[in-house]
Amino acid sequence: MSYLSTTHDVYKEAALTPDVGLCCTTNPIWELPGLKIPKIMQEMNYGCGSTVNARDLTNNPKVLYVGVGGGMELLQFSYFSRQKNGVIGVDVVQEMLEASRKNFIEAEAENDWFKSEYVDLRYGDALHLPVDDNSIDVAAQNCLFNIFKKEDLKKAIEEMYRVLKPHGRLVMSDPTCEQPINDALRNDERLRALCLSGSLPIADYVKALTDVGFGTIEIRARKPYRILDPKHYNTDELIFIESIEVAAIKDPMPDDGPCVFTGKAAIYYGEHDYFDDEKGHILLKNQPLAVCDKTASALANLERDDIFISDSTFHYDGGGCC
Repeated sequence: MSYLSTTHDVYKEAALTPDVGLCCTTNPIWELPGLKIPKIMQEMNYGCGSTVNARDLTNNPKVLYVGVGGGMELLQFSYFSRQKNGVIGVDVVQEMLEASRKNFIEAEAENDWFKSEYVDLRYGDALHLPVDDNSIDVAAQNCLFNIFKKEDLKKAIEEMYRVLKPHGRLVMSDPTCEQPINDALRNDERLRALCLSGSLPIADYVKALTDVGFGTIEIRARKPYRILDPKHYNTDELIFIESIEVAAIKDPMPDDGPCVFTGKAAIYYGEHDYFDDEKGHILLKNQPLAVCDKTASALANLERDDIFISDSTFHYDGGGCC
Protein backbone atom coordinates (compact mmCIF):
# COMPACT_ATOMS: atom_id res chain seq x y z
CA MET A 1 0.00 0.00 0.00
CA SER A 2 2.30 2.72 -1.30
CA TYR A 3 -0.09 5.54 -0.42
CA LEU A 4 0.30 4.68 3.27
CA SER A 5 4.08 4.79 2.87
CA THR A 6 3.77 8.25 1.36
CA THR A 7 1.57 9.29 4.28
CA HIS A 8 4.17 7.96 6.73
CA ASP A 9 6.91 9.97 5.04
CA VAL A 10 4.83 13.18 4.97
CA TYR A 11 4.16 13.03 8.70
CA LYS A 12 7.66 11.89 9.59
CA GLU A 13 8.88 15.06 7.89
CA ALA A 14 6.21 17.11 9.68
CA ALA A 15 7.33 15.67 13.01
CA LEU A 16 10.97 16.50 12.44
CA THR A 17 10.26 19.95 10.97
CA PRO A 18 6.89 21.40 12.07
CA ASP A 19 4.84 22.51 9.06
CA VAL A 20 2.36 25.20 10.11
CA GLY A 21 0.62 25.18 6.72
CA LEU A 22 0.22 21.40 6.44
CA CYS A 23 -3.39 21.54 7.56
CA CYS A 24 -5.71 24.46 8.18
CA THR A 25 -7.76 23.89 11.30
CA THR A 26 -11.17 25.56 11.23
CA ASN A 27 -11.42 25.89 15.01
CA PRO A 28 -9.93 28.39 17.45
CA ILE A 29 -7.70 26.95 20.15
CA TRP A 30 -9.64 25.90 23.25
CA GLU A 31 -9.34 28.48 26.01
CA LEU A 32 -10.23 26.87 29.32
CA PRO A 33 -9.27 27.90 32.87
CA GLY A 34 -5.68 26.89 33.51
CA LEU A 35 -5.16 25.32 30.08
CA LYS A 36 -2.21 26.67 28.09
CA ILE A 37 -1.30 25.18 24.72
CA PRO A 38 2.44 25.40 23.98
CA LYS A 39 3.26 27.20 20.74
CA ILE A 40 4.96 24.11 19.29
CA MET A 41 1.74 22.11 19.73
CA GLN A 42 -0.22 24.78 17.89
CA GLU A 43 2.32 24.70 15.05
CA MET A 44 1.92 20.91 14.84
CA ASN A 45 -1.87 20.94 14.92
CA TYR A 46 -2.33 18.81 11.79
CA GLY A 47 -6.11 18.59 11.84
CA CYS A 48 -9.04 20.23 10.08
CA GLY A 49 -11.35 20.84 13.07
CA SER A 50 -11.66 19.69 16.66
CA THR A 51 -12.64 16.41 18.29
CA VAL A 52 -12.71 17.84 21.81
CA ASN A 53 -16.23 18.43 23.14
CA ALA A 54 -16.89 18.91 26.83
CA ARG A 55 -20.26 17.15 26.51
CA ASP A 56 -18.44 13.91 25.62
CA LEU A 57 -15.86 14.13 28.38
CA THR A 58 -17.70 13.66 31.67
CA ASN A 59 -16.80 11.39 34.61
CA ASN A 60 -13.08 10.96 33.85
CA PRO A 61 -13.47 9.08 30.58
CA LYS A 62 -10.94 6.70 29.09
CA VAL A 63 -9.95 8.39 25.83
CA LEU A 64 -8.23 7.10 22.69
CA TYR A 65 -6.76 9.45 20.09
CA VAL A 66 -5.34 8.01 16.88
CA GLY A 67 -2.79 10.05 14.92
CA VAL A 68 -1.21 12.11 17.71
CA GLY A 69 0.19 15.07 15.76
CA GLY A 70 2.05 17.37 18.12
CA GLY A 71 -0.05 16.26 21.10
CA MET A 72 -2.40 19.24 21.30
CA GLU A 73 -5.65 17.30 21.39
CA LEU A 74 -4.10 14.75 23.75
CA LEU A 75 -3.37 17.64 26.12
CA GLN A 76 -6.93 18.94 25.74
CA PHE A 77 -8.39 15.49 26.43
CA SER A 78 -6.13 15.20 29.49
CA TYR A 79 -7.70 18.38 30.83
CA PHE A 80 -10.92 16.40 31.23
CA SER A 81 -9.34 13.06 32.21
CA ARG A 82 -6.69 13.79 34.81
CA GLN A 83 -5.58 10.26 35.60
CA LYS A 84 -2.53 8.16 34.85
CA ASN A 85 -2.87 6.68 31.34
CA GLY A 86 -6.34 8.20 31.08
CA VAL A 87 -5.64 9.19 27.47
CA ILE A 88 -4.12 6.77 24.97
CA GLY A 89 -2.36 8.19 21.91
CA VAL A 90 -1.58 5.87 19.00
CA ASP A 91 0.59 6.70 15.99
CA VAL A 92 2.44 4.70 13.34
CA VAL A 93 5.13 7.40 12.95
CA GLN A 94 7.78 6.98 15.65
CA GLU A 95 9.10 10.49 15.06
CA MET A 96 5.64 11.92 15.80
CA LEU A 97 5.45 9.99 19.06
CA GLU A 98 8.87 11.32 20.05
CA ALA A 99 7.88 14.88 19.15
CA SER A 100 4.76 14.57 21.30
CA ARG A 101 6.79 13.30 24.26
CA LYS A 102 9.03 16.38 24.02
CA ASN A 103 6.02 18.66 23.67
CA PHE A 104 4.44 17.19 26.81
CA ILE A 105 7.50 18.21 28.82
CA GLU A 106 6.88 21.78 27.68
CA ALA A 107 3.17 21.40 28.46
CA GLU A 108 4.07 20.33 32.01
CA ALA A 109 6.10 23.52 32.44
CA GLU A 110 3.19 25.68 31.29
CA ASN A 111 0.33 23.82 33.03
CA ASP A 112 0.70 23.05 36.74
CA TRP A 113 -2.17 20.51 36.61
CA PHE A 114 -0.72 18.43 33.74
CA LYS A 115 1.53 15.39 34.04
CA SER A 116 2.96 13.50 31.08
CA GLU A 117 1.86 10.26 32.73
CA TYR A 118 -1.74 11.22 31.96
CA VAL A 119 -0.99 10.24 28.35
CA ASP A 120 -0.07 6.70 27.30
CA LEU A 121 1.67 6.95 23.92
CA ARG A 122 1.66 3.71 21.92
CA TYR A 123 3.18 2.73 18.60
CA GLY A 124 0.57 1.24 16.31
CA ASP A 125 -1.69 1.96 13.38
CA ALA A 126 -5.37 2.63 12.93
CA LEU A 127 -5.91 -0.69 11.15
CA HIS A 128 -4.56 -2.75 14.08
CA LEU A 129 -5.10 -0.72 17.25
CA PRO A 130 -3.02 -1.85 20.26
CA VAL A 131 -6.07 -1.40 22.50
CA ASP A 132 -8.37 -3.90 24.26
CA ASP A 133 -11.94 -4.57 23.17
CA ASN A 134 -14.72 -2.52 24.81
CA SER A 135 -12.26 -0.46 26.87
CA ILE A 136 -12.67 3.12 25.58
CA ASP A 137 -15.32 5.75 26.39
CA VAL A 138 -14.33 8.29 23.73
CA ALA A 139 -12.25 7.54 20.64
CA ALA A 140 -11.16 10.31 18.29
CA GLN A 141 -9.32 11.02 15.07
CA ASN A 142 -8.72 14.31 13.29
CA CYS A 143 -8.01 14.38 9.55
CA LEU A 144 -6.78 10.76 9.54
CA PHE A 145 -9.56 8.59 8.13
CA ASN A 146 -9.71 10.87 5.09
CA ILE A 147 -6.36 9.40 4.06
CA PHE A 148 -7.63 5.82 3.77
CA LYS A 149 -9.01 4.14 0.68
CA LYS A 150 -12.31 2.27 0.92
CA GLU A 151 -11.26 -1.08 2.39
CA ASP A 152 -8.74 0.47 4.79
CA LEU A 153 -11.34 3.01 5.89
CA LYS A 154 -13.76 0.18 6.68
CA LYS A 155 -11.07 -1.60 8.71
CA ALA A 156 -10.15 1.59 10.61
CA ILE A 157 -13.79 2.23 11.57
CA GLU A 158 -14.23 -1.42 12.59
CA GLU A 159 -11.21 -1.10 14.87
CA MET A 160 -12.65 2.00 16.56
CA TYR A 161 -15.97 0.21 16.99
CA ARG A 162 -14.19 -2.79 18.52
CA VAL A 163 -12.37 -0.83 21.23
CA LEU A 164 -15.33 1.35 22.25
CA LYS A 165 -17.51 0.44 25.20
CA PRO A 166 -21.26 0.09 24.53
CA HIS A 167 -22.64 3.63 23.97
CA GLY A 168 -19.08 4.91 23.58
CA ARG A 169 -18.40 7.72 21.09
CA LEU A 170 -16.16 7.97 18.07
CA VAL A 171 -15.55 11.68 17.48
CA MET A 172 -14.05 12.74 14.17
CA SER A 173 -13.11 15.70 12.04
CA ASP A 174 -12.47 15.12 8.35
CA PRO A 175 -12.62 16.93 5.01
CA THR A 176 -15.61 16.07 2.79
CA CYS A 177 -16.55 16.96 -0.77
CA GLU A 178 -19.90 16.84 -2.56
CA GLN A 179 -18.35 17.15 -6.03
CA PRO A 180 -16.84 14.28 -8.04
CA ILE A 181 -13.07 14.08 -7.63
CA ASN A 182 -11.26 12.73 -10.70
CA ASP A 183 -9.02 9.67 -10.64
CA ALA A 184 -5.86 11.72 -11.13
CA LEU A 185 -6.51 13.54 -7.87
CA ARG A 186 -7.76 10.41 -6.10
CA ASN A 187 -4.54 8.59 -7.01
CA ASP A 188 -2.22 11.45 -6.08
CA GLU A 189 -0.58 9.91 -3.02
CA ARG A 190 0.67 13.18 -1.56
CA LEU A 191 -2.73 14.88 -1.92
CA ARG A 192 -4.29 11.88 -0.17
CA ALA A 193 -1.70 12.10 2.59
CA LEU A 194 -2.62 15.78 2.97
CA CYS A 195 -6.25 14.76 3.61
CA LEU A 196 -7.58 16.34 0.42
CA SER A 197 -8.15 13.91 -2.43
CA GLY A 198 -9.71 11.22 -0.22
CA SER A 199 -12.64 13.47 0.66
CA LEU A 200 -16.02 11.72 0.49
CA PRO A 201 -19.55 13.11 0.18
CA ILE A 202 -21.17 13.40 3.62
CA ALA A 203 -23.75 10.68 2.82
CA ASP A 204 -20.97 8.21 1.92
CA TYR A 205 -19.02 9.18 5.04
CA VAL A 206 -22.04 8.54 7.24
CA LYS A 207 -22.82 5.24 5.49
CA ALA A 208 -19.28 4.01 6.16
CA LEU A 209 -19.99 4.53 9.89
CA THR A 210 -23.46 2.97 9.97
CA ASP A 211 -22.36 -0.01 7.84
CA VAL A 212 -19.98 -0.97 10.65
CA GLY A 213 -22.82 -0.80 13.20
CA PHE A 214 -22.90 2.67 14.77
CA GLY A 215 -26.60 3.25 15.54
CA THR A 216 -26.51 7.01 16.14
CA ILE A 217 -24.66 9.63 14.10
CA GLU A 218 -24.40 13.31 15.04
CA ILE A 219 -23.14 15.86 12.52
CA ARG A 220 -21.95 18.67 14.74
CA ALA A 221 -20.35 21.11 12.32
CA ARG A 222 -19.88 21.66 8.59
CA LYS A 223 -17.47 24.37 7.49
CA PRO A 224 -15.58 25.57 4.39
CA TYR A 225 -12.08 24.10 4.28
CA ARG A 226 -10.04 24.18 1.04
CA ILE A 227 -10.22 24.80 -2.71
CA LEU A 228 -8.58 22.66 -5.39
CA ASP A 229 -8.34 24.92 -8.42
CA PRO A 230 -7.29 24.22 -12.04
CA LYS A 231 -4.24 26.51 -11.79
CA HIS A 232 -2.61 24.49 -9.02
CA TYR A 233 -4.16 21.02 -9.20
CA ASN A 234 -4.97 18.42 -11.84
CA THR A 235 -8.63 19.37 -12.27
CA ASP A 236 -10.71 21.11 -14.92
CA GLU A 237 -13.09 22.63 -12.40
CA LEU A 238 -12.96 24.33 -9.04
CA ILE A 239 -13.44 21.77 -6.25
CA PHE A 240 -14.81 22.99 -2.92
CA ILE A 241 -13.81 20.92 0.12
CA GLU A 242 -15.53 21.26 3.48
CA SER A 243 -14.68 19.90 6.91
CA ILE A 244 -17.21 18.20 9.16
CA GLU A 245 -17.18 17.23 12.80
CA VAL A 246 -19.07 14.02 13.52
CA ALA A 247 -19.79 11.79 16.49
CA ALA A 248 -20.68 8.14 15.87
CA ILE A 249 -22.19 6.49 18.93
CA LYS A 250 -21.99 2.75 19.60
CA ASP A 251 -25.71 2.45 20.24
CA PRO A 252 -27.62 -0.65 19.14
CA MET A 253 -28.78 -0.34 15.55
CA PRO A 254 -32.56 0.38 15.54
CA ASP A 255 -34.72 -2.05 13.57
CA ASP A 256 -35.69 0.74 11.17
CA GLY A 257 -32.12 1.93 10.60
CA PRO A 258 -29.69 4.40 12.19
CA CYS A 259 -30.60 7.73 13.75
CA VAL A 260 -28.65 10.35 11.80
CA PHE A 261 -28.85 13.91 13.12
CA THR A 262 -28.06 16.58 10.54
CA GLY A 263 -29.47 19.58 12.40
CA LYS A 264 -33.16 19.28 11.51
CA ALA A 265 -35.88 20.41 13.93
CA ALA A 266 -39.63 19.84 14.13
CA ILE A 267 -42.00 22.54 15.43
CA TYR A 268 -45.65 21.85 16.26
CA TYR A 269 -47.89 24.95 16.04
CA GLY A 270 -51.36 23.45 16.23
CA GLU A 271 -54.35 24.00 18.51
CA HIS A 272 -53.28 21.68 21.34
CA ASP A 273 -50.53 21.90 23.94
CA TYR A 274 -48.54 19.15 22.26
CA PHE A 275 -48.50 16.59 19.48
CA ASP A 276 -47.74 12.91 20.16
CA ASP A 277 -46.88 10.79 17.13
CA GLU A 278 -47.33 7.66 19.31
CA LYS A 279 -43.84 6.54 18.32
CA GLY A 280 -42.01 8.11 21.23
CA HIS A 281 -41.88 11.70 19.98
CA ILE A 282 -43.80 14.46 21.75
CA LEU A 283 -43.70 17.93 20.22
CA LEU A 284 -44.58 20.68 22.68
CA LYS A 285 -46.37 23.59 21.07
CA ASN A 286 -43.98 26.13 19.54
CA GLN A 287 -40.92 24.44 21.05
CA PRO A 288 -38.43 23.14 18.47
CA LEU A 289 -37.35 19.53 18.90
CA ALA A 290 -34.16 18.34 17.23
CA VAL A 291 -35.03 15.30 15.16
CA CYS A 292 -33.00 12.76 13.26
CA ASP A 293 -33.51 12.54 9.52
CA LYS A 294 -35.57 9.37 9.94
CA THR A 295 -38.03 11.02 12.36
CA ALA A 296 -38.15 14.17 10.23
CA SER A 297 -39.18 12.08 7.22
CA ALA A 298 -41.84 10.21 9.19
CA LEU A 299 -43.36 13.45 10.52
CA ALA A 300 -43.30 15.03 7.07
CA ASN A 301 -45.13 11.99 5.65
CA LEU A 302 -48.03 12.70 8.01
CA GLU A 303 -48.76 15.70 5.75
CA ARG A 304 -50.08 17.77 8.65
CA ASP A 305 -50.55 21.52 8.31
CA ASP A 306 -49.42 22.21 11.88
CA ILE A 307 -45.89 20.71 11.93
CA PHE A 308 -42.90 22.47 10.38
CA ILE A 309 -39.71 20.52 9.56
CA SER A 310 -36.59 22.66 9.08
CA ASP A 311 -33.86 21.88 6.60
CA SER A 312 -30.58 20.31 7.69
CA THR A 313 -28.22 22.84 9.24
CA PHE A 314 -25.46 20.23 9.66
CA HIS A 315 -25.05 21.40 13.22
CA TYR A 316 -26.42 19.21 16.01
CA ASP A 317 -25.50 19.54 19.66
CA GLY A 318 -27.73 17.13 21.53
CA GLY A 319 -31.21 17.15 23.00
CA GLY A 320 -32.75 15.27 20.10
CA CYS A 321 -35.63 12.90 19.59
CA CYS A 322 -33.84 9.58 19.99
